Amino acid sequence: MIRPAGPPSWAEKFSAAFAGLREGWRERSLRVHVAVAGLVIVTAAVLRVSPTGWALLALAIGMVIALELINTAIETIVDLVQPNIHPLAKRAKDVAAGAVLVASFTAIAVGLVVLGPLMWSLVSR
Repeated sequence: MIRPAGPPSWAEKFSAAFAGLREGWRERSLRVHVAVAGLVIVTAAVLRVSPTGWALLALAIGMVIALELINTAIETIVDLVQPNIHPLAKRAKDVAAGAVLVASFTAIAVGLVVLGPLMWSLVSR
């Protein structure tokens, strides 16, 4: 289908964004992050986390998932422009993966700060 000239419509933008989420879902690492996020959400609900705690957890979860999607996009672009092994291609992929790792460690720290005291109060009764 040929699209008329001009900027894409909001419907087209959202359609492309959801297509990107579907493509990202193909990555095992994103599915693992989403599964862990689900466990965190269930745990937070059971422990009756405060609204501030929920906000912190949501930001941490969103950060990890967004960076995982960006990492996938970078890896895809690198594979497109440099299908052969090249030191700069490896560097770009490694740095993008490092960003996900930093976000994941940060999310773990947030989870410990928010959920840790609540879990400790349960086991120390």
